[in-house]
Amino acid sequence: MLSTLEVIPLTPTSSLPRWRDSVRGWDTAMLALAGLMTVMTVVSIGGLLLDERMLGGQPIWTKPLKFSISIALYALTWAWLASLITRAPRLKWWGSRIVVALLLVEMVAIVGQVVRGRASHFNNETPFDNWVFRVMGAAITGVWIVTLVLTVVISRSAVSDPASRAAIRLGPAISLYGMAVAFLMATPTADQLERMQAGRHSPMIGAHSVGVADGGPGLPLLGWSTTGGDLRIAHFIGLHALQALPLLAIALSVLAARWPALRDEIVRARLVRIGAAAYFGLCVLFTWQALRGQSIVAPDAITLTAFGVLVAGTALASAWAVRARSPRREEVAA
Repeated sequence: MLSTLEVIPLTPTSSLPRWRDSVRGWDTAMLALAGLMTVMTVVSIGGLLLDERMLGGQPIWTKPLKFSISIALYALTWAWLASLITRAPRLKWWGSRIVVALLLVEMVAIVGQVVRGRASHFNNETPFDNWVFRVMGAAITGVWIVTLVLTVVISRSAVSDPASRAAIRLGPAISLYGMAVAFLMATPTADQLERMQAGRHSPMIGAHSVGVADGGPGLPLLGWSTTGGDLRIAHFIGLHALQALPLLAIALSVLAARWPALRDEIVRARLVRIGAAAYFGLCVLFTWQALRGQSIVAPDAITLTAFGVLVAGTALASAWAVRARSPRREEVAA
């Protein structure tokens, strides 16, 4: 009954998995990047504790901390996903190494600007600052393209369990949407466009927030605006579909030991697909809310209604998935 997503084997002599066995076959370059970003996370925490400088209304080391954690999770997940790719091994090898190189460029730019006491994203104060942001934009565009290629390759790989197969196809696909939301942030705001059209210099081009200036009141650590829309929310949630859907498939497999209805692999696959649809719907909802200049902590009636419809639809679909007879159960009944 165990899902193929449970890739940590048990040793013959112990119920505790050995670390080396756990990651056997995982992509070494991605694992190395995850390890480096773990070290960078510790460095960033040290920066938060020792460096009192502020930037954009937050401690200056907040951005390196968030990016270190996010990249570590991305790299660790793709290190595992790469082990499931059964086709195009050379493409997988080169793709993972290109992504690692580009993400290292991204982190070097972010940390370098922190050391200089400058903003890394959207910065157009000087030609050098603009050049740094352009390099970052090119790097993340490259990451998106290569991740798209790897997502297509893994969708063609053989995974026997239907729920696992759905998770490793839909998780990366939704994460691509989350990554793409970042491109909306690079679009000049109305005020910035007005300045540029008037022939004046705009020190920033692009913004996280919609309807309010960046750097205003926000949620602790995350920084998401509490006074206007914020595209980082959909970006964040979408990115982590990469982990959320495989974890859902694993959870359903574990719960199958308690609930007989979940022992049917077709039922589990349906629930993963429904979970993916709900997750993507939530990403779109948060994107729409942000583009309307609405804060995550102050949803209006339209947003709450849309959220309620999403929740109700997910609940009804999940109930159908569990109760509907799958072809396998019909064969058993016959």
